[in-house]
Amino acid sequence: MLDSLLGEAQHYVVTYGYAAVFIGIFLESFGFPTPGEMLMIAGSLMASHGKLDIRILLVLCWFATVMGGNVGYVIGRQGGRPLVLRCGSRLGVTNGRLEQVEGFFDRYGGAVVLFARFVVPLRQLNGIVAGILGMNWWRFLAYNAAGAALWAAFWSLAAYWFGRGLIHFVHRFEPLAIIGGAIAAAILALAFWMFRRGAKARSRR
Repeated sequence: MLDSLLGEAQHYVVTYGYAAVFIGIFLESFGFPTPGEMLMIAGSLMASHGKLDIRILLVLCWFATVMGGNVGYVIGRQGGRPLVLRCGSRLGVTNGRLEQVEGFFDRYGGAVVLFARFVVPLRQLNGIVAGILGMNWWRFLAYNAAGAALWAAFWSLAAYWFGRGLIHFVHRFEPLAIIGGAIAAAILALAFWMFRRGAKARSRR
């Protein structure tokens, strides 16, 4: 499941580049069910291969997250709960999900916005709920910008360095990998031959 989602996200990033990452994260940040996090990871893995610039990607992911969160805040502040439920029901924004996020806000306050990006459904709805609850915009902006930086840096750099390390490992140990693969194939072939031979011997009895 995870591999298929990442593969699909990679397809969009290969086709549309930075725009796919920006649009996916921007829309996800105010409630749309787009795979923003997967698009960011796919873009970072491509950056580890030199196909994208990780510096541009980091700034782009941060900016898209901040902008999307602020759009969500305005929607929640201006439209209120009724508008969000009426228009968001087609996108999976239900009363239950809103109540769940509102419960987090009641317990943890601004810290929810700071770490919301790491948790579903907080990632999609934290800006909307902050607006509905009337959180001060400057306070929301500060938490949202800091949280976006943490989230984008963590996933982008983790995926980027994973990709770089994997490439280095393959290049460094490629001869050993080939030899090991050949030995494993020979052992499997021998085991299969012995199994077939034993099966034929049993069938003759």
